[in-house]
Amino acid sequence: MTDPAGTDMTREDPAILREYYRQMALIRAFELRAAEMYSRARIGGYCHLNLGEEATVTGLTAALKPEDYLFATYREHGYALARGADPGRVMAELFGRTDGLSGGRGGSMHLFDRENRLLGGYGIVGGQIPLATGAAFALAYKGERGPDAPAVMCLLGDGTTNIGAFHESLNLAALWHLPVVYVIVNNQLGMGTPVEAASAEPDLWKRGCAYRIPGQRVDGNDVLAVRDAARAALDRARTQRRPALLETVSYRLRGHSVVDPARYRTAEDTERVRREDPLPAFRGHLIAAGVLDDEAAARIGAEADKAVAAAVDFADASPAPGVSALFDCVYASPPPGMYRGLPGDPVTGGGQA
Repeated sequence: MTDPAGTDMTREDPAILREYYRQMALIRAFELRAAEMYSRARIGGYCHLNLGEEATVTGLTAALKPEDYLFATYREHGYALARGADPGRVMAELFGRTDGLSGGRGGSMHLFDRENRLLGGYGIVGGQIPLATGAAFALAYKGERGPDAPAVMCLLGDGTTNIGAFHESLNLAALWHLPVVYVIVNNQLGMGTPVEAASAEPDLWKRGCAYRIPGQRVDGNDVLAVRDAARAALDRARTQRRPALLETVSYRLRGHSVVDPARYRTAEDTERVRREDPLPAFRGHLIAAGVLDDEAAARIGAEADKAVAAAVDFADASPAPGVSALFDCVYASPPPGMYRGLPGDPVTGGGQA
């Protein structure tokens, strides 16, 4: 069977297709529950969801090898899950608890999982791009090259293509032949501003041409197309030391963050986005291809809901960081006489050294 995006599903292993659907269902269930927990004040700060981007998330992470490094934006919950992070630890981080991926210090926008080589979500727009470029430089400096060599994938939003760090990093990546793939996750709105109103070149995949970096646009609602494009770009980065720019076009089902009502969208836009929702679309393709049936799809959805409910329970049971840990992790190695509190503060202990 060929899906509407042109991907021949008969060439795919049915077990892999079912795993992709399982991941997408888990991300959807997790993000819906995260939105609920935010509305109940169990999650504080900012909270940006991958709702509507599940195919892009799953396709990109499926292209990565275990030894690859991933740098993400602040919309990274789904990437952490797809990369292999435990849902309970991700939810605990959103809750600000000690069992979270970042010990409760990072929250929604700063997930970090060294074991799975997720080297951070970044709250500053574009803050991850120079760091990812530096990581790729470190790999090139070590001299590793070939089909089994590690590479770097750096995620960024459509609005990030207009900042200086984007252009500076792409220039260096091209000059130094770095094994890095920059992925523009284009959900077509930089907060509430359409791409066409913010970029003089709205075909964002073309913006690497000034640095002779090849670019490609792919349907972000097609998990297989995203995977194949990302895999090919990563393979070139490994073997040829050739950076790439990949643009995946998807749609946010909700506003920029949980608190954004998205009033800048028309009713027609909202209806179109829901019609193109990648999760039911992929489910329909799998059922039509005989890979899933309605009962199996319902079972996968129920298992996702159960896993997320367990994640919430885990986060609830995890303790909050104590005041004594307030100044931990400020330095890699604590210097002598490091300041540990505020003078006279009865909470922190009155300024201990």
